[in-house]
Amino acid sequence: MEIIRTLTNGVCELKLNRPAVFNSFNQSMAFALQKALDEAELNDEVRAIVITGEGKAFCAGQDLAEAMDPEGPELQSIVKDHYNPIIERIRAIEKPIIAAVNGVAAGAGANIALACDITIAKKSASFIQAFSKIGLIPDSGGTYFLPRIIGSQKALALMMTGDKISAEQADQMNMIYKAVEDENFETEVKSFAENIAAMPTRGLGLTKKAVNATFSNTLTEQLALEEVLQTEAGQTYDFREGVNAFLEKRKPVFKGE
Repeated sequence: MEIIRTLTNGVCELKLNRPAVFNSFNQSMAFALQKALDEAELNDEVRAIVITGEGKAFCAGQDLAEAMDPEGPELQSIVKDHYNPIIERIRAIEKPIIAAVNGVAAGAGANIALACDITIAKKSASFIQAFSKIGLIPDSGGTYFLPRIIGSQKALALMMTGDKISAEQADQMNMIYKAVEDENFETEVKSFAENIAAMPTRGLGLTKKAVNATFSNTLTEQLALEEVLQTEAGQTYDFREGVNAFLEKRKPVFKGE
């Protein structure tokens, strides 16, 4: 089983499960993650998604043994059919998606983490744009997300050198949301994800939709989109519940509807 799926308190955890090869992707695991994301999107009980890794690593990127196998998928297919659909799903699913980086995140593994809405990492974890080490370019959205997150100068330096960046360095340069002490990592991720899952899921999903558009929209276009999405959010159960709870001076109980 390449993906271990659990659902607790509205949080669907998708754990990459090839620890013997540091959770590097082969075709089977890529397709399994695509399917797991699709199922999480359609399941109304899922109100937040956590992607993490089994064992010591988050994900070491592509399984190079498969990539070099003459009987295996070609490089173009690996990018087009394995990784691109994963990134597109992560960005399109209107539910919060959290990367819980429990160890090294290299190559496509690093960029899958950066494509998530929120990235939390163990302090002992690291991020590596490893592509230049083997003569390739960053894929899995790396050339899209990383320059937008940390700027083109730092992004290009990391991509060209393939330098290893610690989770604390990634936190300091705003590459990720937070670096957490190793001993507190699982507890903090669980608490954070469950808090997010208890919030108004539709409103959070529409917020994600708006942020997805912000770098390609003009201000006028973004204001118009906010108008449309705010109107949609205002028609949800959770909006009414939030307002009523505020007026009644009580804690809201959101349903994600």
